[in-house]
Amino acid sequence: MRPSDYVVHIALSVVLIVGVYQFYFLCQRHPFRPSRELRMRIDGWIPYRPGWVWIYSFLYYPAILYTNLVVQSSRHFVYVAISFMILLVAQMTFFFIWPIATPEAWRLLNQRRNWSERFLAFVQKFDSRENSFPSMHTSVAMLTALHLRPALGEWAFLFPLLITTSCLFTKQHYFVDLIPGAMLGWGAFAVFSAVYA
Repeated sequence: MRPSDYVVHIALSVVLIVGVYQFYFLCQRHPFRPSRELRMRIDGWIPYRPGWVWIYSFLYYPAILYTNLVVQSSRHFVYVAISFMILLVAQMTFFFIWPIATPEAWRLLNQRRNWSERFLAFVQKFDSRENSFPSMHTSVAMLTALHLRPALGEWAFLFPLLITTSCLFTKQHYFVDLIPGAMLGWGAFAVFSAVYA
């Protein structure tokens, strides 16, 4: 591909990411029914480590955009983009029909004592407690890793591993949010694999 193709793909990816978040906020602000909590005993064993917010936010988007550097053609880019849209529809279905919220007490752990907590508070200002299940961070990270695997091998799975860890340590997600999130990402990739040839 030409350098101009990469520039166009990255620009379109940024537009898609910004646009996708509008649907995320729509689900967050207009749930179909009142949200519930899914706290389990294991969640109490996981410590609050706000420093992981830097992984949660600053590894997430560059890794997604890096996918543009491994696509082989504009046709490949379109199918990759469609796989992320399929994932979005699946996520929104869960968010609308079965809204889950993290406990308010988890937000109160953040006392804004340092840069990490202040940045986490900034993230939480936009990202409310709802839209917890399944973890969209995890599902997108898994789908991204599967697209990156041909280029990076098994190292690609370090991305969802770090993201899921950050989801837990920042108290942005329950433990139970993670496996269904990974499965949704895998499912979206399975659809991609079936139609892209």
